[in-house]
Amino acid sequence: MGKFDGKVALVTGAASGIGRASAQAFAREGASVIVADIQFDAGRETVRLIEEAGGEAKFIEADISKATQAESLVDGATRAWGRLDYAHNNAGVLGTAKPTHEIDEADWDRLLAINLKGVWLCMRYEVPRLLEQGGGAIVNTSSTAGIVGIQALAAYTASKHGVAGLTKAAALDYAKLNIRVNAVCPGGVDTPLIHNIEHPESFPPQAMPAMKRLGTPEDIANAVVWLCSDDASYVTGHLMVVDGAMTVQ
Repeated sequence: MGKFDGKVALVTGAASGIGRASAQAFAREGASVIVADIQFDAGRETVRLIEEAGGEAKFIEADISKATQAESLVDGATRAWGRLDYAHNNAGVLGTAKPTHEIDEADWDRLLAINLKGVWLCMRYEVPRLLEQGGGAIVNTSSTAGIVGIQALAAYTASKHGVAGLTKAAALDYAKLNIRVNAVCPGGVDTPLIHNIEHPESFPPQAMPAMKRLGTPEDIANAVVWLCSDDASYVTGHLMVVDGAMTVQ
């Protein structure tokens, strides 16, 4: 028996990295999983991996920065198995490392639309479903950049601080309604997001975790699953830092 037998989980940005690991972790615990991403082939690969391991999953292509697609995603997730219990709002982009005054307005708008507005849009449509069922749990992906400043990543840092604040406010909104809202704040994790960084030499020395290794997607997925489980029934509004002690140096 898994922790989430009979439950349904929605994971955005699930085509790779943390999102894929999160979707797999939910499935291992018995949840039926909606895999959401803009990358069709990679998203379908996540579904294949889950099914190959004996789990149940469906893929929905969605750009969560657009309200109509976020709404259709949540509607589709609910139609698939008749309910929605957990959501991991994980989709995000990093952007190009450059000084604050050199950021293009279009790049700023795109990054904030995906990383912050997209999380809010997902919650906007997820929460009514959870209320209909009498409760549930949401985990948003913030970052250590939602806790401290990161040199040369002003837009990313602003967006992740925004996710942290959104998480806290939403936790208060729904604390009496049996919906818990938390966030994970990963440090450096071995994902395509990290490997696609342009000009990594601009990052400060303190960006390296004290443990002297990158985290794994599974490190973060384990935290997500715990935050959604009954083991965390008294935890809401929490920013769970999973960073190998990067931010305490």
